[in-house]
Amino acid sequence: MATVTQPDVIRFEALPGRVVFGVGAISELPLEIDRLHARRVLLVDGLVDGTVAEHAQRGLGARHAQTISVLRQHVPAELATEVEQAAHRAGVDCLLSIGGGSALGVAKAVARTTGLPIVAVPTTYAGSEMTPIWGLTANGAKTTGRDLAVLPRTVIYDPELTLTFPPAASGASGMNAVAHCVEALWTDARNPVTDAIATEAIGLLAMGLRGSVADPGDLESRSQALRGAWLGGAALAQGGTGLHHKICHVLGGRFDLPHADVHAAVLPWVVDHFRAAAPDALTRVAQTLHADDAVAGLQRLAADLGVNRGLRDLGLDDAGADEAADAIVAVAPAVPGPVTRQAVRAILERAMDTVPADTAQRNKGAEHG
Repeated sequence: MATVTQPDVIRFEALPGRVVFGVGAISELPLEIDRLHARRVLLVDGLVDGTVAEHAQRGLGARHAQTISVLRQHVPAELATEVEQAAHRAGVDCLLSIGGGSALGVAKAVARTTGLPIVAVPTTYAGSEMTPIWGLTANGAKTTGRDLAVLPRTVIYDPELTLTFPPAASGASGMNAVAHCVEALWTDARNPVTDAIATEAIGLLAMGLRGSVADPGDLESRSQALRGAWLGGAALAQGGTGLHHKICHVLGGRFDLPHADVHAAVLPWVVDHFRAAAPDALTRVAQTLHADDAVAGLQRLAADLGVNRGLRDLGLDDAGADEAADAIVAVAPAVPGPVTRQAVRAILERAMDTVPADTAQRNKGAEHG
């Protein structure tokens, strides 16, 4: 492993929160609700699997006050307001999120303004459950921030709940989780802990996602992928976000593009852009993916997962890319290197087109091990 240069002063502050991980862990939901002394629970249902929500409702029993299942990605501000009002009317004292990032995003929006505790049961690889990061979209712009009030008090990871997660969606969600890890390797807030967590997570995700896509019923692979998502979220929570996430937030908030697929389309080209500025991060990524080159390794992984749609396929045209470049450069941090409008537009241009299906074969020669 290459030597990684660390900042002169290292700052690390562990975040609060509790994690329960394991096959069948959903059965401990009532105990975790008891730990919070909650009496009326609002269930934010991501509609991934109706049987999961029904099981949760049975576990809550009389404490189940109401279920909200009208969700949208990127959390429109008006939806957050509607759910907050519903929570007030129902007199709830706890929020239970089951599903992916859209469900938890709504729960976080409500927790931010009400202070209500969240119990999160992720069924995707979004990783948001480990972070104090919230996001809201209004007037075509997505705003994000950090607030410990939105960090779930308890996260229950049960790999069995991901068995019905379709392979294509698993791959895209997993590449989103990989993006959390990669960006955590080059932000200003990175430290030895986040480096170790992010690197371990990339390896777990690569193995687990490949196995899950090849055999959706492979519980061991599902467990590996979910552990990787857990660690990826933890790395993101500590390391924060940079150019990659700013690009994805602008594209999602302004053009309502699918969050996970956008991450997959953009990630290799942001990594390529920072070759000179973050060589140690690229070395870590390449070595963890058993590739001689980080970009080739990421493209190979995406191809193996069947995630090859470009931004044009996802709904962005050239005029939109021009508009997005202007918006992105206005908010992009100069970390780990300077960012210009020309560079952002070049990244978008490279991400516009579908990655050819034979990319994996062309990149295979660059890999080893």
